[in-house]
Amino acid sequence: MPAPDSGKVVKMKMNFVSGEIIGIDKPLGWTSFDVVKRLRGAIQRRLGVKKFKVGHAGTLDPLATGVLIVCTGKATRIIDSLQQGRKEYIATMRLGATTPSFDLEKEIDATYPYEHVDRDLILATLPKFTGKIMQVPPVFSAVKVDGKRAYLHARKGHDVELAAKPLEIDEFELLDFDGRDMTLRIVCSKGTYIRALARDLGQALNSGAHLIALRRTAVGHLRVEDCLSVDDALSMIAECDIPINQD
Repeated sequence: MPAPDSGKVVKMKMNFVSGEIIGIDKPLGWTSFDVVKRLRGAIQRRLGVKKFKVGHAGTLDPLATGVLIVCTGKATRIIDSLQQGRKEYIATMRLGATTPSFDLEKEIDATYPYEHVDRDLILATLPKFTGKIMQVPPVFSAVKVDGKRAYLHARKGHDVELAAKPLEIDEFELLDFDGRDMTLRIVCSKGTYIRALARDLGQALNSGAHLIALRRTAVGHLRVEDCLSVDDALSMIAECDIPINQD
């Protein structure tokens, strides 16, 4: 897939059946499935079929933006391997308050002092979250509990207990701090919940914190600047050259 060129989509040959891998810059407010659904519909119309296999590697929450890998046809077979790539995120976490979802999906449920937190304290604390760590996923997540997604239990008000899982944080870098909001760059393994990092970092700073913005800037070697907007991807699908017989 070519990188966008000043907003212009390059006409190219695409074989959706043998498999294409398309990097999308997921918009704010969209689910990962929303992106897949739009691209699948465009491919089905282009091929003149009612069903076609399209999937994504690595779910992004609706409140997150950035790299979403979409695979078509036979390329869906390698989704698991694509998901293994290291992820890079730029996250903004707000001190002094928590929410049940650890982000802006839910209203603030508790407030905490944060005036004691300064840049030096943050820099001294970040190494505690670097390397191999254990993390308890958020209850508002897709982790399965008794055969159902945890968020389905949580939204019904049920108590949910999730086991800690091992993961790796390769880099945890403070980019900016204004006295309350921390902007951080994180490079991590598959399965890392940045919302849970906000929860844990807030606690480690003797305060509370929740995620207020998240952008996935890379998955493996694919960076967000090499991705297409949904509109550009739809235009590419509509205008590309396709083989007469796709197989």
